[in-house]
Amino acid sequence: MTGAVGPARALCLGQGAPRWTDRDLAAECAVALSFDGTTHAVMMASPCDLEDFALGFALSEGIVAQPGEITQIEQIDHPQGIEMRMWLAAPRGARLAARRRAMAGPVGCGLCGLDSLAAAERALPPLPNGGLHLSPGDLAQAMKALRQAQSLHARTRATHGAGLWQPGAGLVCAREDVGRHNALDKLIGARARTGADLSGGVVVMTSRLSIELVQKAVLARAPVLAGASAPTARAVAAAQAAGLTLIGRLRGNTAEVYSHPARIGQTVRSAQDAG
Repeated sequence: MTGAVGPARALCLGQGAPRWTDRDLAAECAVALSFDGTTHAVMMASPCDLEDFALGFALSEGIVAQPGEITQIEQIDHPQGIEMRMWLAAPRGARLAARRRAMAGPVGCGLCGLDSLAAAERALPPLPNGGLHLSPGDLAQAMKALRQAQSLHARTRATHGAGLWQPGAGLVCAREDVGRHNALDKLIGARARTGADLSGGVVVMTSRLSIELVQKAVLARAPVLAGASAPTARAVAAAQAAGLTLIGRLRGNTAEVYSHPARIGQTVRSAQDAG
């Protein structure tokens, strides 16, 4: 995680006499994602796990359908930031050139630079029903495990986390970033590099749940997406249509299930029947 934090001194007020203290702050830098020599996006991101980020971004944005369609990934460090260069197999490269669009945005913006508002409404493949059943206790364990795995957040209190928790296995993978979209892309990329996706478990995040996160989760075949904060109304509608179980306000033993609650235990199903 070299370079993911930077030292700073702060003057602390409000607790006795003012005093100076040393702090670790989350680093962020401009990361350019280029395909076949042309920059596609420039994002502010944490400078760690960048190969995971590049691959996850390519998959979640539909630039490639599988990791093998990227023939090479290389990292080039510049004084102004970092460039992640990706080279595509010929069919994918030709398709990308045909629909080339520029994106450049700050942390937290997942739709900057789209040349068509209609592109924000991506058609999502429906997720299969069944196959995964979680208890409310599983959800609490998933969030607790993610919090414990956030070593960068523990030092800086300034990063988002995204993790995959599976019944019987626990938290199998987690990634952090100053941007919530970037954290999920890093998780998607880390799993893809092992030949896996996000199926078979719950994707748990420390952030609010926006439509972009729903889109990325569905395309990575995650059946459940849970976050510490509330979802947006648009995210709920997209999750409902795609068959994704969307859970917000997951804090301790409390949670709110906004779509497809049948995957979350007999307690939830009984409440649904009573309602």
